[in-house]
Amino acid sequence: MSPEASAAVVVAAPSPAAPSATPRTVWGLDPLQLHNRYWAAHGVQVVAQGEPSEIIKHAELYLLVDPGTLALFQLGPLMEALNWIKPQVLFVRLHDSRDRGYRENVVLDRSDRFVRFQRVYDASSRLTRVALTPDREIARLWQSAPDPVKGWRRLRRFIPRHDRATRSTAGTVYDRSTGRELSHFMHDLVQTWQRPDSTVMRAGRATNGVWKDPQSKIDLSAKFIGPVWVGAGRTVEAGKTVIGPAVVWDDPAVRPATEAIEWLDIQPTTPPPPPDDGTPRGPGPGLLDRAAKRGFDLIFSLCAILATLPLYPFLMLAIWIEDGRPFFFAHRRETVGGREFSCIKFRSMRKDAEKMKALLKARNQADGPQFFIDNDPRLTRVGGLLRKYNLDELPQFFNVLIGDMSVVGPRPSPRRENQYCPPWREARLSVRPGITGLWQVKRTRRTGSDFQEWIKFDIEYVERHSFWLDLKIVFQTVSAMLGKISRS
Repeated sequence: MSPEASAAVVVAAPSPAAPSATPRTVWGLDPLQLHNRYWAAHGVQVVAQGEPSEIIKHAELYLLVDPGTLALFQLGPLMEALNWIKPQVLFVRLHDSRDRGYRENVVLDRSDRFVRFQRVYDASSRLTRVALTPDREIARLWQSAPDPVKGWRRLRRFIPRHDRATRSTAGTVYDRSTGRELSHFMHDLVQTWQRPDSTVMRAGRATNGVWKDPQSKIDLSAKFIGPVWVGAGRTVEAGKTVIGPAVVWDDPAVRPATEAIEWLDIQPTTPPPPPDDGTPRGPGPGLLDRAAKRGFDLIFSLCAILATLPLYPFLMLAIWIEDGRPFFFAHRRETVGGREFSCIKFRSMRKDAEKMKALLKARNQADGPQFFIDNDPRLTRVGGLLRKYNLDELPQFFNVLIGDMSVVGPRPSPRRENQYCPPWREARLSVRPGITGLWQVKRTRRTGSDFQEWIKFDIEYVERHSFWLDLKIVFQTVSAMLGKISRS
């Protein structure tokens, strides 16, 4: 990436690397306070066992949690039990099935200069218990317990069995004591909480998905990819691109005072509707969608292989006549969770293409980690035709068949390219890479914007992807290919 391109991309750190005596804030609120404000926006007061605070009588519900825990989950599925069974306490088992297979550490040299990112694999999964109650006295009973174990025992001892109920639901729990968990919490909260202004008076909408402090400045030409929160005293200058989900924390020198929650003024708010482009949107692909996607991949790749296999001998012969063997080129790329695999293509470049690349770097027209120049001298004549009609990618259907790739997904990239932007990498490595994708059908190839579009469309696909979106992208890809053939 050129120095200019590198300076144009801002990746806001979602949280401190580790807890500190003075935690970072946005709009004057640290992560714990933001957690409490999020639940207050739903009419719920968070009551942590052993932490003294006033039990607000205006709250509709009280969320009883261990003092070291932050929790995010959907309240809607539990309301049926609360409204119909009307228990004094609803015990909730939260199943956290996060697939965070690795974390990133920053490696510095002896002079504290950046060397590289180091990926550490670490699976995370846990079952956590919280409770919901409409009873203020029960909230006090929980709060005054000396420790969590005795707090849960108190609830079971003093509340009759017929006044208790238990439900399980999916959710996400975070350990407040570690910076990495706080980072995950802020990353998820920025995506989940679409109207922070409901309980944070300083939060003002800048653009769709972007919320700013009154003491911050955002240039009209600045670009935002994904949801972003901008804190007090911060400036997003002209030409900058902030990649979300992200938080630009308050400047410590102008950190605003913490405002009290105005419980009587909290009003239900409706999130702004997403732009309608005809694509179905939802909370993300579930088990049925994932099964449909994998079934589609298997059927489509088998059909594609059977239909194109007769072309293989002719393509291999053309490659051999011009530049000899090998017929195929296998490049190491990354798939879900950062696992490497060999991405197979018909060879479209000269055998010494990698050596020539070092000599051609100055002519690179791409604005990111990619290498692209018009009339690339490394391409063979046969390779030019293969690239023009996307025939070089036909062997990738075998990658789809064995599960390394999908028909539709982000472009498969090597590990080196994936190091340029951790939030982008986290998103694109959460799904299988694809033969085609949103970037391929929407990119404009405008000078200086290709990398920005690559990031934008990859993140957009991960956030929106569904079986129906895949079908739409496949249709657009096939239409574009037929258009190329008809114009030839």
